[in-house]
Amino acid sequence: MSRKDDARTFLISVAAELAGMHAQTLRTYDRLGLVSPQRTSGGGRRYSQHDVDLLREVQRLSQDEGVNLAGIKRIIELTNQVEALQARVAELSAEVEQLRKPSTALVLWQPGARRAR
Repeated sequence: MSRKDDARTFLISVAAELAGMHAQTLRTYDRLGLVSPQRTSGGGRRYSQHDVDLLREVQRLSQDEGVNLAGIKRIIELTNQVEALQARVAELSAEVEQLRKPSTALVLWQPGARRAR
């Protein structure tokens, strides 16, 4: 997804249409914590493309796979946890790779030499 897609948000009516759901269903899913849309200063919901994609996945899991909403919430939580862990592993791998590179620092040691005080 591009940054442009991340910045674009939809009113609840548009998000509901894009996800193939009723707006009230989106409100229920928000209340249950299945999706967490951004809020305007007035409290209105603004759904990102990521939110719409997540709503479609919730619908697929519910209708096609027969998963109940509690199960879907747990799947979403575990998916988010896996993604966070994968990102952390990538960070640590990059750090390890950087540490494995030979150092270009040069240390000069002269036995018996003393520093002037």
